[in-house]
Parts: sequence; structure tokens; C-alpha cells
Amino acid sequence: MKKITTVLFDLDGTLIPFDQKEFIESYLYHISNKFVPMGYDKDTLIKALWNGTGNMIKNDGKVMNRDIFKATFTELMEREYDEMEDDFMEFYEKEFDDVKQTLQDEVDRAGFIKTIKDKGLKVVLATNPVFPKAAVQTRLNWIGLSVDDFDYVTTFENSHYCKPNLEYYKEIFENIGSKPEESIMVGNNALEDMIVSKLGVRTFLITDNLENPEKIDINKFENGNFDDIANKILNIL
Repeated sequence: MKKITTVLFDLDGTLIPFDQKEFIESYLYHISNKFVPMGYDKDTLIKALWNGTGNMIKNDGKVMNRDIFKATFTELMEREYDEMEDDFMEFYEKEFDDVKQTLQDEVDRAGFIKTIKDKGLKVVLATNPVFPKAAVQTRLNWIGLSVDDFDYVTTFENSHYCKPNLEYYKEIFENIGSKPEESIMVGNNALEDMIVSKLGVRTFLITDNLENPEKIDINKFENGNFDDIANKILNIL
């Protein structure tokens, strides 16, 4: 096995201990509370968010994910996204923080990430880039981290693809100058995160908040709870 130079982490359900369904429900509740009093129709707003996310996931790489979301949102809301963006960024920096209540445990991942970085490795936050950087930063705050703690963070502003498209991972490796065969990916989704093994990346599947709607046999991946996987990673680096 080649020497490991890079560790990639998923965020939601991996570094952050919460159930994705509960997170989404809380997110939609709070964003509706922000925008409906401003004159937005709730059903149209939620449809625009869902369709925008769905279209980003299908992005073929011709434009950034943000541009896909912007076009979808503008069409459905019948107003320019650029006119709304400041309000959205304010939401992600302020009211979005209330979604923290969906955390199953209060955890601090700062020491764990620092230990990996102190070994001289690159650390990437490979979260599905359907949110802006501001939303990623707020979620990282919940676990004692910042975007500055990572060598690279995927957001909808800097990505042309989404999981489970392998091009998403290829873009990461191109941008950070790392080789897949010298990397490890840690995530809780059996398809979206583990698919990177097709590029030769070693994978670890977190089972605490396992996402596996495709019912993939998870025994073909190294798997365990977060603490088990964290200890295993630190022992092999």
C-alpha cells in the first residue's frame, strides 16, 4: 500500500453526528421562517431549493454548481437570485445556526483534525457541494472547526460536480495535487462516499448515521462507528 498523503472527510453524518432526514426537516423549517415573512411563497421556495439541489447533483461540469442553482432558483422564484443572495447568506450565517439542535451529541473534532494535519497530511472536507461556503462554515462551527482547518473544502461556489459523480472526486484531486491511490475517504454514505474506491482511494464507512438507500453490501468496505474509524486512521497514518 502506498504512503497516505491525503485524508478526505464527508461532513453531514460523518464529522457531524446527525440524521440527514432530521437535518433537512429542520433546515427547511428555519429557512421558511426566514423568508415567508419577507414575502416568499413557502411551497415555491421549498420547490426551488429541492430543484436547485437536484439540478446541481446532475451537473455535467459545464458551469459551477452555484450557476446551476442560481438559474433554477431564478426561474422558479421569478426573481433574480442575485437580488436574494445577500438574504440567503445572512440566513446561513445566522438563523441556520439553530439547526444545530439536530446534533445527536456535542462533539469537538478540532483535536482529531489537528492530529492528522500535524502528521503532514492534506485534509479535505469533501462535503457534497450543494451549499455555499457560509453554510459549510456554520455547520463546522458546531463541531469546533473552521473552513481554514482544511486544505480544501468543496462548496457550490468552487465545484462543477456533486457526489456520487466520480468527476467530483477527480476535480478535488486535480485541485489539491494529490493522487487517489495515496488518499483515504471517510464518509457515511455507502454510495456517495464509497464510490471513490473506484479511483483507487482507500475508504472507511462510518456506520453511526449510515446512509444506504441503495442497500449496498457495506461489508465490502472497512466500516465502524466514528471512534473505531478515527482510531484506525490515526494508527495507519
